[in-house]
Amino acid sequence: MNSLKLRVKNMSDTNLLLTITIVVFALMYVLAVVFLGGGFTKPQTFFNILNENASLLILSCGMSLVMITGGIDISVGTMTALVCMSCAVYLDTEIGKGGNVVTAICIALAIGLAYGIVQGFLVAYLNIQPFIVSLAGMFFAKGMTTIIKADQFNVKNEEFQALKATRIYIPFLGAVNKKGIFVPAYVEIGVIIALVTVVILFVVLRWTKLGRSFYAVGGNLQSASMLGINVKLTKFLAHLMCSVLASVGGWVYFMHVGSGSPSHAAGAEMNAIASSIIGGTMLTGGVGNIIGTFFGVLSLSTIKNIVSQLGFDEAWWTNITVAIMICIFLLVQSIVMRRKTKTK
Repeated sequence: MNSLKLRVKNMSDTNLLLTITIVVFALMYVLAVVFLGGGFTKPQTFFNILNENASLLILSCGMSLVMITGGIDISVGTMTALVCMSCAVYLDTEIGKGGNVVTAICIALAIGLAYGIVQGFLVAYLNIQPFIVSLAGMFFAKGMTTIIKADQFNVKNEEFQALKATRIYIPFLGAVNKKGIFVPAYVEIGVIIALVTVVILFVVLRWTKLGRSFYAVGGNLQSASMLGINVKLTKFLAHLMCSVLASVGGWVYFMHVGSGSPSHAAGAEMNAIASSIIGGTMLTGGVGNIIGTFFGVLSLSTIKNIVSQLGFDEAWWTNITVAIMICIFLLVQSIVMRRKTKTK
């Protein structure tokens, strides 16, 4: 028992929170399989969680980056809607007659790059609070989306529709349907993009100088400066990467829904923040893990599915459950911080 306590005490805050997140997700999913059965026993149910939340996963990864540096960005949801509408209009109106997917992707990335440069500069070099800057960015994106087109419409561009319909099948996983035919499980292209994003950011945060700088700036600005870290540049890059990831997430969302609408991705920024917190990223900065964010997204989505399976389809039950989850993980983070203070 003493050796176990010693091992737990010596674990880093990031690894401890990551472990808690993974255990919570595993328990939730196992309990869902045991007590609810049904769809939870089918591999496709798990892959559908990934299909439906690939965009949220990318947004949450970007959110985790800025939260690790002690900032926040609440513009990522409306930026997603702006990317969807801009690409949809280009691909499927007279303005973009004959538009191609490659150019549409460039438009999406250009939006993220422009947002990242402006917001990153305002936060890092003018020392304006990230919440205020991203709040302005949120309203700007919402207004621009409506100016481009106020109504929802589906994209009919054939090249885009072919890309949207592409599936990656997993032959050894699947289920037998009612006709007795084996149907293999599949994932959408967006899931691959999201998983590649997770891997890249995990490597960046764990094994690069930039990743260590993110943690140092979020942990203690003065100490980071004394270590020779360019604090302003680090903050700028964190917001730039977050915005670019939001544009990538916006494109993935666009591929999933296949339409443009001012109401797309409503509340996505709150879900991204919630996923990051559940994944072990602290609002105070300096602590976080992209793998934890990945499991945070899975946990958030799983609890929503469980609530729906239990028959509580009203939106408020889901919101209440998510609120309880966030409070629990904030309490866990508080305990970890208190443990860290005692250790010092």
